[in-house]
Amino acid sequence: MEEAKINKKQEKKVEALHWEIQQWKSNFKFIADELIFIHKLLDSYVFEPNTPNLFERIQGFKEQLKKRDEIKKEVQNHISRHENNLAGMLECTNVSCDFGYYQKHDELQKEVDQCHKDFQQLKAEIFNYAGGVLKKRKP
Repeated sequence: MEEAKINKKQEKKVEALHWEIQQWKSNFKFIADELIFIHKLLDSYVFEPNTPNLFERIQGFKEQLKKRDEIKKEVQNHISRHENNLAGMLECTNVSCDFGYYQKHDELQKEVDQCHKDFQQLKAEIFNYAGGVLKKRKP
């Protein structure tokens, strides 16, 4: 009877961690969609052609986006490995085993948050720049 309670507790812990992982994956899917849009924006012809250093700035943004995308993919791989390892948590029966999973989860949370923050900052920089050099619609 006591073992069944422990198993139910472990299942609830794993479910909570799994739900959080699903949220991370969903956020990364949204970032992937945003990356597609930003690349299309930067490759479009909606910018004033006489803007000083336009080509260089756009190329710089593209390079930064590529780096962010590589980091995003690396973090996604970490998430996948972490998610696969969650099954082992069901077999944990002591606190130190649980602690190891929670510690890894917290470290990954920091990595996810940093990746998301860095992407949001770059996106804001691109949008601020692009907003200032878009072609004006002629009356």
